[in-house]
Amino acid sequence: MTKKTKLLSASFLTLIAAAALTMTFFAYQFLWKGMSKDSTEVLFDVSPGASMTQIVNDLQDKGFIRNSNLFMMYARLRKMSSKLKVGEYALNKTMNADQILSVLASGKSVTRNFTVAEGLTQFDIAEIFEKSGYGTKAEFFKLVRDKEFIKSLLNEDLESLEGYLFPETYKITKFETMRSIVTQMVKRFLLVWSKYEVAAKEKKWTRNQAVTFASIVEKETGASSDRPLVSSVFHNRLAQKIKLQTDPTVLYGIAMLKGQMPNNITKLDLVTPTRYNSYTNYGLPPTPISNPGEDAIKAALMPASTKYLFFVSRNDGTTLFSETYAAHSSAVKTFQMNSKAREGKSWRDLKKVIPTPATNTSEKAKP
Repeated sequence: MTKKTKLLSASFLTLIAAAALTMTFFAYQFLWKGMSKDSTEVLFDVSPGASMTQIVNDLQDKGFIRNSNLFMMYARLRKMSSKLKVGEYALNKTMNADQILSVLASGKSVTRNFTVAEGLTQFDIAEIFEKSGYGTKAEFFKLVRDKEFIKSLLNEDLESLEGYLFPETYKITKFETMRSIVTQMVKRFLLVWSKYEVAAKEKKWTRNQAVTFASIVEKETGASSDRPLVSSVFHNRLAQKIKLQTDPTVLYGIAMLKGQMPNNITKLDLVTPTRYNSYTNYGLPPTPISNPGEDAIKAALMPASTKYLFFVSRNDGTTLFSETYAAHSSAVKTFQMNSKAREGKSWRDLKKVIPTPATNTSEKAKP
């Protein structure tokens, strides 16, 4: 090999080494180094229907990657370009290309709380969905009254999912659908209900009867210790063929006629016939009137053993029970007809998430 050839070979090798070093530098910059040392988490959306090109351009626009074309090439090389999942992800600018791809392909979206309190009705829950941006009230009512959808979840023909939208704090994602959230709520109900099926069969109650009963108990008191006692009152009245005479059924009947829950109840409402009015009808209403929690379901099926036939709110979240109409009338005068006694807040006010019906203020009629 001549001296000239050796020089050319050395120069060529130097160029190759320089190119390799340059490529290594750029690979390090692109693949293994983030955009900055800022570890602040920033939410990034992979929206439904977004193409890979849109996602990559968005990553570059928001400062997560240096070059959209190189990122796209790398994603294709790793066969990841078709694996990114819809969701809302927490990224930060210390992440390299490999880490970003892994997060976006994981499907592990940021979750947020979606809370439904005990005793809310379908009207209340529709408002929560609308305010949370997961659909309109009209869309919610259409879904929860869809007979095929109901049958697919509960294997039963029901008017709506009222009573089966289990109250809970759910972890949901930004792009969750209304249908998916409602399905989770019903599945949660079924999981809880499985613990009480035997008790319902022992009473020879259908599931819908038990849930309807529990929905009334839930609306009448927010105090856990009072629920078995409230339940005993309604059990005793049913056994003696006395009308239940519970205000929440009246309010619900009006809501079914008007399409929204009223804020108060009048004497005229008490005598206005509806399918739900337990002052004008005997027995349980035709469907649940709210969505009860587990304590109310348990109380409905496992009531306290009492002779109580009446109760009245003490206006502090608790209830006073009576066996006789005379004792009940005295309690009503003390706690409901005395304006000062009613200055306290009811349990519904204390637990309020969105506007809900007023507390029971009417005197139960003499059986």
